[in-house]
Amino acid sequence: MSDATRTAVLWVPDWPVVAAMTVAGVPAHTPAAVLGGTGGRVLVASATARAQGVRRGMLRRRAQELSPDLEVLAADDLRDAREFEPVVAAAETVVAGLEIARPGLVLLPSGGASRYHGSEGALAEALVSRVADRTGYESQVGVADGILAAVLAARGDRVVAPGGSAAYLAPRPVVDLVHAAAGGDVEVRAVQDLADLLGRLGVRSLGALVALPATSVRSRFGDLGVWARRLAAGADLRPPARRRIEPDVAVAAELDPPAERVDVAAFAARRLAQDLHERLVRRSLSAGRLRIAARTEAGADLERVWRCGDDAMGGLDATRITERVRWQLEGWLTASAVRAGRTTGRGPGAGAGTDEHAHEPAPDEDGGVGRLVHLAITAEEVVLAGTHQPRLWGASSGEGERARRALGRVQGLLGGDAVLAVQIQGGRDARDRVHLVPFGEHAPPERDPALPWPGGLPSPAPATVLPVPESTTVLDGAGRPVVVDARLAMSGPPDRVRWTGLRAVRGWAGPWPVAERWWTPSPRRRVYLQVVLDDGSGLLLAGTQGEWVVEALYD
Repeated sequence: MSDATRTAVLWVPDWPVVAAMTVAGVPAHTPAAVLGGTGGRVLVASATARAQGVRRGMLRRRAQELSPDLEVLAADDLRDAREFEPVVAAAETVVAGLEIARPGLVLLPSGGASRYHGSEGALAEALVSRVADRTGYESQVGVADGILAAVLAARGDRVVAPGGSAAYLAPRPVVDLVHAAAGGDVEVRAVQDLADLLGRLGVRSLGALVALPATSVRSRFGDLGVWARRLAAGADLRPPARRRIEPDVAVAAELDPPAERVDVAAFAARRLAQDLHERLVRRSLSAGRLRIAARTEAGADLERVWRCGDDAMGGLDATRITERVRWQLEGWLTASAVRAGRTTGRGPGAGAGTDEHAHEPAPDEDGGVGRLVHLAITAEEVVLAGTHQPRLWGASSGEGERARRALGRVQGLLGGDAVLAVQIQGGRDARDRVHLVPFGEHAPPERDPALPWPGGLPSPAPATVLPVPESTTVLDGAGRPVVVDARLAMSGPPDRVRWTGLRAVRGWAGPWPVAERWWTPSPRRRVYLQVVLDDGSGLLLAGTQGEWVVEALYD
């Protein structure tokens, strides 16, 4: 096998938790874990936390039982990408033409670089040394034939001999395929589901997967199975038979006025991403890499390449393109004190020479790169789209994409905050659980909805939440106002409600108290009551000091 197919991988272990600890100022010896997903489970744990028994997938409570001093940190893809930029810049001083698979993992061509440094082992040592000198982070490098073998070799910090990738991969479990998924949680879940299915069918190792006939794998598991089998055999992501010579597809825009904030540049990036996706769809093309380029007001050129997965994962869509561009803009435009010391070469062990870094943009006094005046996105490794085809009807038939384009145009005219989308966050009543964010942004909710919220509103949720609660009066059978005392005893059962007229009550539930304490930003004490009126509609009533208001309506 020629060295043209050899791939080097630079891997920073536990990157999400390392980045989170760096931003939060958590000491390296402190056990820490990044939590996210359903139920607040551990996504990544630091080496210190793992030594105390914390494992991926654990619930927060269990992890803190094992490690009482555990520092709990929130998942944040933008933070991970932003803080990874200095690592990429350091690696680029050793090997040109690298690709970012995901924050924490970089793919590099090893052929020319290994000849320059004398061997693949020497190349690995140069990369690890440069990243440590420039950023202070520990990293590992692996070299092998094929991306999966190189990624796993990096996790073992070793070089696999040419032609030996298939034998190196054969005894490994099929679940190791998740390490080659570059498109985020959706891809990881798809590969995990495939590994689980293969295991139940008795195919538990990568060697056993390769031993299956290729035609049988395709007919039973589709494109994802073909993708998995090729990687397990130590081959590249895309088979040569599927390639055809296609020009790269590029879009670009001048930013006038220049952009110095991520949200401003992201609006232009969203429009470019939609334009690029439409061009790819019109020509029935798919792309494996995304080149993001920008020019600063001072004339400096910025450029990064992101690996974006394969057709088996569904290919690129406008959302995934926008996501990666935004990640990269965060890395370029968002300044932090830690990053300022690293990108300018002022970090530990930085050399005095400047010639080898002449291509890097000079940071401004805040550690950023200045204002951007030009932004371009190029789809590379362009090939004819595979069998993944949108459905005639349903979510992939285009209605959602047209709606997103329309909302994007409104944001372009009125600003990003003019179009808001609703996210569910943690809270005890219907209004507290609503979190409004600019459309298209993936801002984490202020309060985790997966946490327990004692006294919270039971299901089902109200259909309509009133913008402003409306005053009402609740009467008992004798016409007296209903009040609730400190022991939650009602003066009488609700019989009528005076709201848009006097309405009879057919049924009711409650009351239940909500007494928030001093640690809540705006603590309140109130009781809730649900009533069903004579016309079948329902009201959510909140009472405070004998006064009732209508907060929400049930259908």
